[in-house]
Amino acid sequence: MSNLEDLVRLRKARDVMDRDYAEPLDVAALARVALMSPGHFSRSFRAAYGETPYSYLMTRRIERAKALLRRGDLSVTEVCFEVGCTSLGSFSSRFTELVGESPSAYRARDHAAGAAVPACVAKVYTRPVRNGEAKPAPRA
Repeated sequence: MSNLEDLVRLRKARDVMDRDYAEPLDVAALARVALMSPGHFSRSFRAAYGETPYSYLMTRRIERAKALLRRGDLSVTEVCFEVGCTSLGSFSSRFTELVGESPSAYRARDHAAGAAVPACVAKVYTRPVRNGEAKPAPRA
C-alpha cells in the first residue's frame, strides 16, 4: 500500500469525524473506515495530521460546542451531549484547555460583536486550536 493510498483512507476517516462528530466514534470504528488496524490508523493519523484521532475529534466537538454556546438557548450540559460527549467533566476540562475559559463563562460572555460576521469566517477565527487560544494561568 502506498502513502497516497494511506492518505486517501485517512481522509475518509477524518471526513467521518467532521461529519459525524456527535456520534459515538472510537479508534476501532475509524480504523475500519480507513481499512487499517487501530494501531496503524492511530500512528498514521498522528503522522499525517499532527494530532491523535481523539484530539482531532474533540476539537471538532468543541468547535461545534462554541457555536451552540454562543447561541445561548442550551445549557452547558445539553451542549455537552449534543456534540457527542458523554461526560460533562471531560467536556468541560477539554473545553477549558482548548478555549481558555470554562463553557459556562464562554456561554455567559457577550457574543453580539461577532454576530455580524458571516458563519464561514467566524468558523475559521473561532476554531479551537490546542494550546492556541488558551492562555496560561498567571502564576501566584
